[in-house]
Amino acid sequence: MTPDVFTERYRAIAARDARFDGQFVTAVRTTGIYCRPSCPARTPRRENVTFYLTSAAAHDAGYRACKRCLPEATPGTPAWDLRGDLTGRAMRLVADGVVDREGVEGLAGRLGYSPRHLHRVLRADLGAGPLTLARAHRAQTARTLLTSTDLPVADVAFAAGFGSIRQLNDTVREIFATTPTALRARRPAGTPAAHDPRRDDAAPVRLDLDLPVREPFDAVGTIAYLAARAVDGVESATIDGADATYARTLRLPHGPGAVQVRAGAAVGPGAVALHLELTSLQDVATAVARVRRLLDLDADPVAVDTALGADPVLAASVTATPGTRVPGTTDAHELVVRAIVGQQISVPAARTHLGRLATATGTPYVSRLPGLTRLFPTPEQVADDDGAHLALPARQRGTVTATARALADGALAVGVGADVATLRADLEARPGIGPWTSGYVALRVLGHPDTWLTGDVALRAGARTLGLPDTPRALAERAATWAPWRSYAARHVWRAALTGRTSA
Repeated sequence: MTPDVFTERYRAIAARDARFDGQFVTAVRTTGIYCRPSCPARTPRRENVTFYLTSAAAHDAGYRACKRCLPEATPGTPAWDLRGDLTGRAMRLVADGVVDREGVEGLAGRLGYSPRHLHRVLRADLGAGPLTLARAHRAQTARTLLTSTDLPVADVAFAAGFGSIRQLNDTVREIFATTPTALRARRPAGTPAAHDPRRDDAAPVRLDLDLPVREPFDAVGTIAYLAARAVDGVESATIDGADATYARTLRLPHGPGAVQVRAGAAVGPGAVALHLELTSLQDVATAVARVRRLLDLDADPVAVDTALGADPVLAASVTATPGTRVPGTTDAHELVVRAIVGQQISVPAARTHLGRLATATGTPYVSRLPGLTRLFPTPEQVADDDGAHLALPARQRGTVTATARALADGALAVGVGADVATLRADLEARPGIGPWTSGYVALRVLGHPDTWLTGDVALRAGARTLGLPDTPRALAERAATWAPWRSYAARHVWRAALTGRTSA
C-alpha cells in the first residue's frame, strides 16, 4: 500500500466517514479487532493500524470483528464492478456462492485459470485465498440470519453454507468472539418471524431481511427502470409516491423462487426490505447477492455523483436524483435474450414480445407474491420455441434462437465472472449481435460502470434535450469526459429523454 493510500484511509477513519464502509476494514494490532471506517470508537494510532480490502484478509491475519460497529453489516465493495481484472471477477463469483457449490476448482475453471494461480493472485491482491473469502461470506450471511430472523441455528448453518452446526459455532466464535446464540440475543426487538420449512414440506422457505445500502439511493428511479421493462407473470412492480416495490421469480441453484424488494420512505434510509420465497435454505446467500446486483446496492453513489455533478450539463439531474443506480440482472442468460429481442424496438414493444414468449414457454410457478405466475424461459426453452412466439423479423428470431442454443450448449459463456472485453467480443462474433447489444449485456450482467451505448436512440434524444451533440460519434466523444462513470451518466441522459428536462 502506498503512503498516499494509507493517508487517505486514515483520514477516512479519523473522520468516521461512512462513505467508505464496506470498501476496506481497519485492523488494530493493540486490540486484535477490525472495524468499519465509521466505527465510533476512538481513532487508533497510525502505527497500530493495518488496512485490509476484505474482512476475510483480517480474519486470516488473526483479527476478530468489532462488536460495536459490526463491519459485516455494511454494503458490499464497489470495487468488484470497477475492477474487471481476475480479482474482481473472482469476487463476483464468490458472492454468488460458486465456491460453496463447486469448490475452488470450479471457481478457477469458470475464470480460466488454475486453482494455484487463482490462489496466488487473490492472496497477493486481497490477503486471502478463495476458501477464506468464501468462509467470510458465509459468516456474513450467518450474522444476517441470526440477527434478523428466528430461524433455528441449525437452519442458519445450512442456509449460510456451513457443513455443520459445529463449523458455524467455530466460525462465529473466531470472527465475532461470541456464540450464535449470544449474537442472536443482540438483535433488535420485534424482528419478524421466518417461515420454518419443517412445518409444511410443500411450502417454500420464506424470510424477511433488511439489505444495507449506501446513501443516497434513488430507490424509486431504480425500481421504475425495472418496472418499465417488467415481463408479465415474471415480474411485477408498483410505484407509490416515495415508495416502490418490485418482485420477480428467479431460478436458483437448488430450485425456483421469488423475491420482493421494498424501498423508499416507508422502509427508511440505508436499507432495502427483502422478502425471499425459496425452495431451499441453501439459496439464501445466492438470492441476496443477486438482488444486490439487480439494484446495484454496492455502488459508491457519492463518488459517482461528485464526478458527474461537476459537469454543468448533468448537474441539475444529479441534484434532482442523487444516488442514481445502474440496474443489473438476476439471470445473465435471461438478460442476453432480453437484449437481443429489444435491440431494434422500443421498450414497450420488447416487453410485449417477451411477455408473449414467457407465457408460451416459461415454466409455471405458484407464488404468494401477487402477479408472479411463471419463470422466465430457460435458453433451452427459448431455443426449442424457435421464434414461434416472437413477432419479429426472421433474421432477429434466428439470432434469438441461435444465441439461446449456444447458451444452452455452453458454446457461449455469459456470467458475472466474465471478462468484459472477452464477453463483448464473443457476443459480437455472433450474427445479428452488434456493439449496442454487447454493451447492454456488459452494463447489466457485469455491472460495468463505464459502458456507453453508442448510437442508442434514447441517449441521442436525451442529448438533444440537454443541448449536447446527438450524432453517435460526437456524443460518444462528449461522453468520454464522464469516464469512468459513463454507465451512470447514461441513466441521467436517458432520464432527460423521458422527462424532456434540460440542464437548466
